[in-house]
Amino acid sequence: MQLKTLTLDDKYTLTEGRIFITGTQALVRLPMTQQQRDRQQGHNTAGYISGYRGSPLGNFDDQIGKAKKHLGAHNVVFVPGVNEDLAATAVWGSQQAEIGGEGKYDGVFALWYGKGPGVDRTGDAFRHGNLAGSSKLGGVLVLMGDDHTCESSTTCHQSDFAMVDAMIPVLSPAGVQEILDYGVLGWAMSRFSGCWVGIKCVKDTVEATASIDVDIDRVKIALPEGVDLPPDGVNIRQPDKPHAQEARLHRYKLGAVTAFARSNRIDRIIIDGPQAKLGVVSHGKSYLDVLQALDELNLSEQAAAELGLRLYKVGMPWPLEPQGAVEFAEGLEKILVVEEKRSLIEFQLKEQLYGRAHAPAIVGKRDENGQTLLQSEMALDSNQIAIAIGERLLALADNAALRQRLEEIRVRTARPRA
Repeated sequence: MQLKTLTLDDKYTLTEGRIFITGTQALVRLPMTQQQRDRQQGHNTAGYISGYRGSPLGNFDDQIGKAKKHLGAHNVVFVPGVNEDLAATAVWGSQQAEIGGEGKYDGVFALWYGKGPGVDRTGDAFRHGNLAGSSKLGGVLVLMGDDHTCESSTTCHQSDFAMVDAMIPVLSPAGVQEILDYGVLGWAMSRFSGCWVGIKCVKDTVEATASIDVDIDRVKIALPEGVDLPPDGVNIRQPDKPHAQEARLHRYKLGAVTAFARSNRIDRIIIDGPQAKLGVVSHGKSYLDVLQALDELNLSEQAAAELGLRLYKVGMPWPLEPQGAVEFAEGLEKILVVEEKRSLIEFQLKEQLYGRAHAPAIVGKRDENGQTLLQSEMALDSNQIAIAIGERLLALADNAALRQRLEEIRVRTARPRA
C-alpha cells in the first residue's frame, strides 16, 4: 500500500479530507476557508485580522505569521493592533470598505481577537461597531480568549456578559472541529443578521489538537425564510443615526440571529429517550465535561436515554434560541444546566419557560434546596457533574449499577490527594 504524501502545509492547503491541527491553527485556517467559499459563490472578498494577543490566544499572531504566504494567497491581511480597542475600531472600518462603491472587493470579512481583559477595555468599540452593523458580504467575528481559572492572566475571566451587554451573539465551540465550523457559521450569521458575532475561546478547545474534516463545503448554510426584516435591510449603511441603529438591533437583528441559529441547528438534542424526564443542557467545554461525566457513570448514550435522560447541546448560549429550548423541555420533570462561571443559559431558560403549563424545575448553580450545586468560581470537573447527574437520575428510578458507580465516584472524589 502506498502511503499518502504529507507536508506541514497541508493544514492550510488541503481543501478536502482530514488534517491534524490545533485550535489556534484552525482559527488561522478559518479566513482562508471563508475566502474559498466566497469565491465558489462568485464573490470577490478579502479578509482582515486585527487584535492583541493574550492567553489562550497568545500564540495566535505567531501562527498567523507562519502562515503569511497562505493568508496572502487568499486576500487576507493581518495588522496587529496597538491595543485591543484600536484593533476593534479598525475592524469596524473594514465593514465600511465598499459602502461608497469604490472598494476593491465585494466585501471584507473581519476577525478581532483578544483575551478577557482586552474584551473589557474594548466595550465602546464593540457597542458602536455592532450597532452600525456588518457588511452584507463582510461580517465580523470577535474571538474572546477566556481564562476561566486564571492560569496566565490577572483575573479568572468570563467574557460572555461583555458580549451580552453589547448585544453581540455568542457561539461556544466544543472542540477544534467546531472552531472551524462555527467560524464559517458565524460569518454567515453576521452577514445575514447585521450583527457582529462572538466566539468563546478557552484553552480546552483552542490549545487542543484534533483530526478534523476540512472539506470546504462541509458546512451547509441554510438562510431562514419568513424572517421579519426592514425594507432597507440590517447591514451597515451611511448615513445612519443612533436611534435607527438601536431600533434595528432590537427589532430585527437579534430576531434574525435566533432564526439563523434554528435554521442551521446550532443547538440540538444529542441524547433523547422515549420517556425522558431529566434534561441536561450545556455548551462548549462544559458539554465535553458532561460527556465525560456520563462515561464516568458507565452510561452509553443508549443507556442514558433508557434511564430517562435528554441531553441538549447549545452552540449559541446567547441569545438562547427559544423554539428549540421549549421543544427540548417538553415532557421533562427537571432540567440541569451545566455551565462554567456565571450562569448564562440558566436564567434565559427560566425566563422562556416561566408560566408554561407543566414547566420543569430548573437547577444549575443552585440545587432544589437553594444550596450551591455547580459553583460559579474556578472550573467545573466531570466528577462533580457526574454526581449531579447521577443523583437526579436515581431520583427518577433506582438502578443498582448506577447507584454503585455513583458511590464509587463519591468515594474517589472525597479521598485526600497525596
